Amino acid sequence: MSNKLYKTLIYDMQVSLSVLDTTKLVNDAIKIHKLDDTSAKLLGGLLTACAYMAGCLKSEKGAVSITVKSGDGSATASVSGDINGHIRGYIDGAEYGLKGGVMTVIKEDGFYRPFVGTSELKCNDVAENLMQYYHASEQIPTAVAIGVKVENGICTTAGGVIMQLLPGTTDYNMDKAEEAMQNFVNVADVLEKYGADGIMEKYFGEETDDKGIYLSFPEYKCNCSRKKIEGVIMPLGKSDLMKIIKEDGKVSVHCHYCNTDYDFTAKDIEELFSANG
Repeated sequence: MSNKLYKTLIYDMQVSLSVLDTTKLVNDAIKIHKLDDTSAKLLGGLLTACAYMAGCLKSEKGAVSITVKSGDGSATASVSGDINGHIRGYIDGAEYGLKGGVMTVIKEDGFYRPFVGTSELKCNDVAENLMQYYHASEQIPTAVAIGVKVENGICTTAGGVIMQLLPGTTDYNMDKAEEAMQNFVNVADVLEKYGADGIMEKYFGEETDDKGIYLSFPEYKCNCSRKKIEGVIMPLGKSDLMKIIKEDGKVSVHCHYCNTDYDFTAKDIEELFSANG
């Protein structure tokens, strides 16, 4: 089973519609990070939101990240994605949810500098917080339904339905969009019953019969590599790296997104600097 992201325009091309199935994405995250159910639901919601945002990028070097931090500093979650649909994330200390705090979104989409937006966390619900973010930071009317079901360490359903009003949307089509979103109050149940394909057909079939539909397949994939980590540690200099190895036995760099450790011995450092000398 693969993840899916449908994107199209509906209601006289005035409303952007996205329908996602991210069940596999969440299960991959659970497996990589060995998540408890509460953390899996929260991170799963953020991964779904990130998959949506990444699907909206236009630049070849486009990337987006979403970071949430609880108000008391006890929990942090961060997700990142790019135009290729490579989505990854991690979560720490959220076994009991988030207690207030802030959501920060950073988008790089070919502009001179990244766009940074922040909004206060109103609750533990990712959909509510994402709507608040769009309202406060981007001033784009956005309706978000995101749902994640996790039972005993397995995600049975995850995904969402998201609509955005384009400039000039008529009151009539605003009302149609609002009415349609009422079908997804319990979006996880609807996804479980119909899947993303079925939602497109049952609820939007008449609107999409003769219109272009863009389908992509986001996946959990980290962009780190040993080569990239070598580029990170080299500026420290050979001398300092050797000091670390003398004290700790190795240089170790941990990637939070894919839960991978990159270890470098004295021999590795010698070869690294010899090859780049």
